Amino acid sequence: MSDRFAVLPQYLLPKQALTVLAGKLANAKAGRLTTRFIRWFVARYQVNMSEAVNPDIASYASFNEFFTRPLRAGARPCADSDLLCPVDGNISQFGPIAKGQIFQAKGHSYSTTALVGGDSVLAAQFHDGSFANLYLSPRDYHRIHMPCNGRLTRMIYVPGALFSVSPATARGVPGLFARNERVVCVFDSAAGPFVMVLVGATIVGSMSTVWHGVVNPPRSRQVREWRYDDQNIVLKKGEEMGRFQLGSTVVLLFPKNTLDFNAGWAPAGPVRMGEAMGNHLK
Repeated sequence: MSDRFAVLPQYLLPKQALTVLAGKLANAKAGRLTTRFIRWFVARYQVNMSEAVNPDIASYASFNEFFTRPLRAGARPCADSDLLCPVDGNISQFGPIAKGQIFQAKGHSYSTTALVGGDSVLAAQFHDGSFANLYLSPRDYHRIHMPCNGRLTRMIYVPGALFSVSPATARGVPGLFARNERVVCVFDSAAGPFVMVLVGATIVGSMSTVWHGVVNPPRSRQVREWRYDDQNIVLKKGEEMGRFQLGSTVVLLFPKNTLDFNAGWAPAGPVRMGEAMGNHLK
């Protein structure tokens, strides 16, 4: 069965209604029922609870409390590199941005302008730059961390669809990551600007950042923007910057001639938060 045929049911599903329902269920405090479901989830996805600050499954009041659990100190040591991997997950794709286009999968690409919500001036800063697309599966740690020191300048909420962001869907839905709902976070760093895009998906109940809290819901049909030029919001390399309430994808953008990726990285390969993503070009 082709990937395009396999994803056809997603066009028909009431994805937003399912996502709203999933968010409510994930926040529900249902006592033994919640604990039973968390135990099933841990067994089904082989979640390593020994890494958590609190490994006691029965102590989590809701599924989301479990899903966004913090890790114990030292569980993710930070590599000695200029740029750290910001999440646990798998590499969907990474590499050069070719003439404003980001490679998604064989036969599919999307524009940086579309990804950041139509802002061509912002997108132009990453013309012929570099990107990394990192997929978080259900078993992964779902907090997102800073790849390097950065000063926040803008955040943009871009409404969109809620397709799955699984590898099969990436192969079957054109322009997937520029179609789905997303939160675009823009930073300045010593090496220039960079962007972290938190991409929503089916049953991703919400996305949040440490400086704003929950960004969605509410879900708007309009692009919303927050500017932080007059604030000194600085996050250090390795610090938490946000989290997903259920899994999704992070897309990172860097300017031209600033990044040399980790030579050990490869599409579909596993990554862990804190490992070396790359170094700045000298």
